[in-house]
Amino acid sequence: MNVFALFAARVADALKGLYPSITEEALSRIVVEPPRDAAHGDLSTNAAMVVAKPLGKNPRDVASALADLFKADADVTSVEVAGPGFINFRLATPVWHEVLKSIAAQGGDFGRSNVGMGERVNVEYVSANPTGPMHVGHTRGAVFGDALASLMAYSGYDVTREYYINDAGSQIDTLARSTMLRYREALGETIEIPPGFYPGDYLVPVGEALKAEFGSSLLEKPEAEALSLVKDRVLAAMMDLIRSDLAKLNIHHDVFFSERQLHGQGGDIDLTLEWLRAEDMIYQGRLEPPKGKTPEDWEDREQTLFRATNYGDDVDRPLVKSNGAYTYFAADIAYHRNKYLRGFNHMVNVLGADHSGYVSRLKAAVKAVSHGEADIDVRICQLVRLMKNGEPFKMSKRSGDLVLLSDVVDEVGSDATRFMLLYRRNDAAMDFDFAVVKEQTRDNPVFYVQYAHARTYSVFRKVAEEMPGLDTSASALAAADISLLSSEADLELIKALAQWPRIVASAASAHEPHRVAFYLYELASAFHGFWAKGNQDVALRFVNADDSMLTTARLALVGAVRQVLVNGLTLLGVSAPEELS
Repeated sequence: MNVFALFAARVADALKGLYPSITEEALSRIVVEPPRDAAHGDLSTNAAMVVAKPLGKNPRDVASALADLFKADADVTSVEVAGPGFINFRLATPVWHEVLKSIAAQGGDFGRSNVGMGERVNVEYVSANPTGPMHVGHTRGAVFGDALASLMAYSGYDVTREYYINDAGSQIDTLARSTMLRYREALGETIEIPPGFYPGDYLVPVGEALKAEFGSSLLEKPEAEALSLVKDRVLAAMMDLIRSDLAKLNIHHDVFFSERQLHGQGGDIDLTLEWLRAEDMIYQGRLEPPKGKTPEDWEDREQTLFRATNYGDDVDRPLVKSNGAYTYFAADIAYHRNKYLRGFNHMVNVLGADHSGYVSRLKAAVKAVSHGEADIDVRICQLVRLMKNGEPFKMSKRSGDLVLLSDVVDEVGSDATRFMLLYRRNDAAMDFDFAVVKEQTRDNPVFYVQYAHARTYSVFRKVAEEMPGLDTSASALAAADISLLSSEADLELIKALAQWPRIVASAASAHEPHRVAFYLYELASAFHGFWAKGNQDVALRFVNADDSMLTTARLALVGAVRQVLVNGLTLLGVSAPEELS
């Protein structure tokens, strides 16, 4: 039961009755949410203000007409018009009791919705160069993309999780040459790794595997042939390593798309450029000299340019380098056209902070290749600084100059890594403080939320000790007399639970999984607060040996808190332990 969606529908129906000429577009902009100040009521809507202009009416007049209708609604105890035309509602207690019943009935599906209406969406995330194991710089985007994909799937989207393998650039040639050195080392040679090569020890096992497969025969082959064999094997090994690293955070992709399939004669890039030329989306021309810093893709010559400015970009973009090779952007256009042709009208790309300049060009590319039918949201994940007690933290570096993803997970665990990286907006830089993550205080969000979940189990253990004959089965809790939950504290906690479906739907629509993490912390705080009130007021204790009916009703409330915490933590990919050590 989404009480906010329910009242949004009621408000829309009321407006249709009052103003038959009202349009669906006007109604679609209605929002029902909690008022900023809880003293103003339980729900607030902007309905009168968003429909007044198209109706040619005064917002307060529309608000007053709506308020008059809802005064007769049995679920509404009071309704008031505020400010320029907001309408604030206070709901009857039985409405909140129905929310509690719906949590028990729906369980893991409480909060699930059809906001996405089955729309197919491609969420591409991580997409790190396959030149070594995952490092800490990739971790935030990996966790963000995975949580977003889960959130959207839970909200009714048909989600495909995709990883784009950058396996066609010069860095792969360098990787193959670096591996060839490790192969020579495995054969007993003393090697020196030149600047610009990959020095990490992770290539040592690949060199040993090449020795086991080929002996010394690679040294007898022409260099191009040997490097081709090495390239295939080291790429496979690096992708196995990357998949293994991601699995430590329980991250798994549906599709691994190789950039190499875009290249070559008759590949996607060739076909895409032919299509762009036929659609008059590319031309031969010169770019104006840039102001300020010269970008990598600018050359003072006539060249093949994509009409990016026709699709919202600030400059037309080159597609072919002076040496005849395609630019990175040519591959980007072909790749996103490939996505569109695979049936994805909605795309989300999760990129690192160093790719912020790609947003406008990727949006232009998707708009062009789909003739405006598809859309893309590019989410930039800002940098993460590793800290300990507020100071920069230097971890062991087993991979050249890189701190590995596995280093972070080994230090604090998957749960803390995922939750803490999601407990900030993706576009805000953040400090990851290892000392805070290990604290057992409310300053450590992951502990605070998991502790709330563990506390729900401790309530039931206490009942088993103090009231051993009390039936605490799911059926008994479902039959509890929850009308007994009428105190202000009871209702405040139920109202916090009622927020969950709205939070999920809005987070999915906005592509902001941090809203889920924020909500879980607030719910945990509300539950811990209720616990503290029970220590001061016997009437508010979860377990009251003198009142089995009230205890059973409170256990139903505790069970609902547990269920919503589980639902939220599951979406974030974080465990919900029954006890904390």
